[in-house]
Amino acid sequence: MITKYGYDLVGVISLLVLVGSVLSWYFIELKILKFSLIGVLVLFLIFTLNFFRDPERRPPSGEDLVLSPADGEVVVIKELNSEEYVQGDAVQVSIFMSPLNVHVNRYPITGKVAYYKYFPGEFLVAFDDKSSLRNERTHIGVENGRTKVLFKQIAGFVARRIIANVHVGDSSVAGERFGMIRFGSRVDMIMPRSVAIRVKLGDKTVAGETVIAKAL
Repeated sequence: MITKYGYDLVGVISLLVLVGSVLSWYFIELKILKFSLIGVLVLFLIFTLNFFRDPERRPPSGEDLVLSPADGEVVVIKELNSEEYVQGDAVQVSIFMSPLNVHVNRYPITGKVAYYKYFPGEFLVAFDDKSSLRNERTHIGVENGRTKVLFKQIAGFVARRIIANVHVGDSSVAGERFGMIRFGSRVDMIMPRSVAIRVKLGDKTVAGETVIAKAL
């Protein structure tokens, strides 16, 4: 299944690949060049379809669970003092999303959206820790009776559009889709330090299924 957040781009690229393939077939006489160009166009379309895939997920049950909002790899786990939303002793878990990962983002907990901010910025490589402060990003805070989570959609060097279909006051359901980041990016999660982290550096995460932490 293709995510609704990619219908426009997938449609445009599909049309360009079709037109390019037809023109190559009829106007390029050298066979090796003709088939090479068509092959490159088809591979580009396959990459696009793969990037915008949106598989179904089965969130684990448990009101005390904090789920991953993104597919990718855990690249940062650190303690810090949060001055934004969580406020106080906190722990950060950062997930790097390569262009080959599913890029649809999902809510980490069931509750409500209590905080939202958008920050224009740069496009540093997503695994650079400075990207959390300098890149284009959205900050979304969700909370329930057990805990609160601030998560940041951070644009990367290639990513040029962040989609976050959320508003303060919206209900959030753990594992449900809310947006995506196009073409390679990073998601930071900030949680109260009282949570029990359930992942380690290098772990692979699956949005809506991997348990990042447990609220105590």
